Amino acid sequence: MDDKSEDGLPPALEPGHPLFGLGYAEPVQARPLLRLEGEASQAGEAVVAEEVPIAFVYNGRPHLVMMGTPADLEDFAVGFSLTEEIVRDPGEITRLDVVRHAQGIELYLDIPDAAADRVANRGRQLVGRTGCGLCGVESIQEAVRESRSVVPLGEIPLEALWRAEAALPALQRWNQETGSLHAAAWATQAGVLEVVREDVGRHNALDKVIGAIVRSGRKPVDGFLVVTSRASYEMVQKATVVGVRMLAAVSRPTGLAIRLAQASGLTLVALLRGRTANVYAPIPEKVIERNRK
Repeated sequence: MDDKSEDGLPPALEPGHPLFGLGYAEPVQARPLLRLEGEASQAGEAVVAEEVPIAFVYNGRPHLVMMGTPADLEDFAVGFSLTEEIVRDPGEITRLDVVRHAQGIELYLDIPDAAADRVANRGRQLVGRTGCGLCGVESIQEAVRESRSVVPLGEIPLEALWRAEAALPALQRWNQETGSLHAAAWATQAGVLEVVREDVGRHNALDKVIGAIVRSGRKPVDGFLVVTSRASYEMVQKATVVGVRMLAAVSRPTGLAIRLAQASGLTLVALLRGRTANVYAPIPEKVIERNRK
């Protein structure tokens, strides 16, 4: 049975199909459930996070499909285009349309022909897992791009770190209901959170924050990033592309993230919880000397 119509598009979905209406879904929604407690059961409901296919289309050519939260999509489009180095400046995006369909959402972006050619040369179009950080690439060399250098931070602003971490949970409005969304935030040098975004994908949340910062005219270098996920190398890579000097994560870093942070000059903080944290890069020379003794 052919799964496409005569024009090459997927057949229309009928109401009642589990995928029908995904493009019009709310970010979170109450769903019925059966609560099991020992041998007893009880009907109830819980708010869950929605997950929707989001297609990126550059100059009319499909690039990739990501699974993400259907919110702040303009921020997602701009942030992803910048951190994946599809465009070098948000001003290169001359058109940005969000088109919702029964089966998902399409983000249409017009960019310079040279930038579109770079996208096409990356190879096959891929379907990305939720928050995939390697979408649209085919090789290790392309996935692990050469790190960007940033101006070293120098002294770590401890009170700013504690202030930002303490304020973040209250601003995760959808995660408070679902317990299943990542968050990324941009804080001023004083630790005041000015931009917070949520998504089922940690890379998506970070891209949304970066997109929101540059769309508002702010400079990412004037603050630092906080993420509720682990600090993977993709997160470090995205931060350095836009010149951010410090990335703080509530979970642990990966070894490659540490190496990339060390190579780029980024200050990498992890296990940021309450008033405690680990600094993985750069390691202060005094600490290194003390550990050698």
